[in-house]
Amino acid sequence: MNRHAAARAEAIPDAIRTDVETLWRYHDMHHELRPCDVGIGLGSHDLGVAVIATRLFHEGLFPWIVFTGANAPTTVERFPRGEAVHYREYAIEQGVPAEAILVEPRATNTAQNLEYSRKLLTERQIPVQSVLIMSRPYQQRRAYATCRLMWPEVDVVCASNPLELDDYVRSIGDLRRVVDMLVGDTQRIEVYAERGFAVPQEVPGDVRAAFERLVAAGYTSRLI
Repeated sequence: MNRHAAARAEAIPDAIRTDVETLWRYHDMHHELRPCDVGIGLGSHDLGVAVIATRLFHEGLFPWIVFTGANAPTTVERFPRGEAVHYREYAIEQGVPAEAILVEPRATNTAQNLEYSRKLLTERQIPVQSVLIMSRPYQQRRAYATCRLMWPEVDVVCASNPLELDDYVRSIGDLRRVVDMLVGDTQRIEVYAERGFAVPQEVPGDVRAAFERLVAAGYTSRLI
């Protein structure tokens, strides 16, 4: 986290903490990690995706990593050469062999992440029956639901860099951004299923109530 991010870091206010924690827990799929044919790291502003991908590669959970992602307005400053490219550079610095990493540099959303990664693996003639998808913590459920629709024949496991909520907020350095993203991803669970972009996921009543209170509190910048 740079000095500017550190200056923006702040504690989660008591008034919203319970609701933020509710959404945080909802998006964690709590999957038991197991070996898969390939690991797919979804591009974002969060370098933690590359961190967990690198760690799990070294632990032997997959022989190949696909890093997928172009840029978004929220990432171009941090990752000017593209999200996937910067993830690859980090992984190589941490000892992952360059030949074990595939880069998909065009995707700008989760559906494209998976579609383009699948095409790349097919082109490289890498057989895939199982994937371990690594993402921001609050993107797990949406990534899972998207993969189940777009790639139904594979067994999918989701993972993120295992930080507690407060540690994650500090790592990003911007509380409002984290809460806005949590709220936005919660909305997308139902909206994307309705639009045919993902399989439906249950939204429990406490999650829906927490979402509505955070929207009423003004955490709306990532709403569709």
